[in-house]
Amino acid sequence: MGAPDRRYAIGSRPARPVGEAPTMRVRSASDPAPGRPENEDVVFRFGPLVGVLDGATVPDGFDTGCVHGPAWYVRHLAARIGLAIAARPAATLMSSLAAAILAVRADHGGACDLDHPGTPSSTVCLLRESGDRADYLVLCDSPLVLDTGGGIEVITDDRLEAAVADLRRSAAALPDGETDPATWFRRATTAQRTRMNRTHGYWTAASDPDAAYHAVTGTVPLSGPDALRRAALLSDGASCAVEQFGLFDWAGLLEVATVEGPEGLIDRVRAAERDHPERLRRRKRTDDASVVLCEFAPSA
Repeated sequence: MGAPDRRYAIGSRPARPVGEAPTMRVRSASDPAPGRPENEDVVFRFGPLVGVLDGATVPDGFDTGCVHGPAWYVRHLAARIGLAIAARPAATLMSSLAAAILAVRADHGGACDLDHPGTPSSTVCLLRESGDRADYLVLCDSPLVLDTGGGIEVITDDRLEAAVADLRRSAAALPDGETDPATWFRRATTAQRTRMNRTHGYWTAASDPDAAYHAVTGTVPLSGPDALRRAALLSDGASCAVEQFGLFDWAGLLEVATVEGPEGLIDRVRAAERDHPERLRRRKRTDDASVVLCEFAPSA
């Protein structure tokens, strides 16, 4: 099944003169959810590669079959992605991610059941500057926003959202005789786990390297009339500024991140979480939030 790719065009910006080599300026911020002792997101840069990983929080009372948590997983996966890229600079992002997932399997050691449906997992959003182009990869619900000469494009993988919506439709009401919403939530979460890394379900980085080959990938030019100007890599704790709170559109999100910095964008989300918790579609009232902003300009 082909990976979905949803894009939105919102205006345009002047083109970079043809032939001028771009330079990439990177700013980033990652903030744990208020009151949470550990950040289950991670942002990173390894030379021309930048990334955002968002570890899947384990609901209270659920087993994972693993002695490691989401924060451990995202840190190890980020390091292994960097090593894979360094070892094979010409490899595709898909194959580098697959190699990294396989390496993290070995990092677990022998104490973990890596076939458990609750094994630690993470979204992946990557962007790599590569000569006259930038390559990208998006796996699960951490979107990438691109500002090019042709306008704003949003690269998303909405299969998790579709799987969750399907589960909600199939269980819109509590079963006859059932009065406990917590019991319903437990059943729904268990059902969601069975759809992870399955055809007709959704794909995420976990213990199966094959998931990397189901990612949304592509390239964007770094010169010419459609050249990339800016890019924002987001965890869903930051993209909710647009997708759930409607604070601005995607072009507005890029402007806030550019003018106020990634920290300023996260501050806007924290204020919205406090003031409008009813707009959240996710189970948590607040979440870890991560932003990487890349700005491309001609070299001097």
